[in-house]
Amino acid sequence: MSIIIGLAAIAIGSFLVIKTEWFLDNFGRIAWFEDKLGSEGGSRLGYKLVGMLFILIGIIYLTGNHNSFMGWLVSPLTKYNTPS
Repeated sequence: MSIIIGLAAIAIGSFLVIKTEWFLDNFGRIAWFEDKLGSEGGSRLGYKLVGMLFILIGIIYLTGNHNSFMGWLVSPLTKYNTPS
């Protein structure tokens, strides 16, 4: 099942990165991206960053490393809660 989820996330992310202009035409500009990432190309960059995030998550799920990656990601938060 992780292979299917990984491939789907990679496909969605690739579509977001490749067809950024289509998303911009159909869904418009996003004010937060425009405010934080620049005045002219903020939404384009935002759509591409979201697509790259989907691709990264897809690769992590495809390789089956999602449990160890999530453990590594939240380890700074959980190391203070473990009894010594």
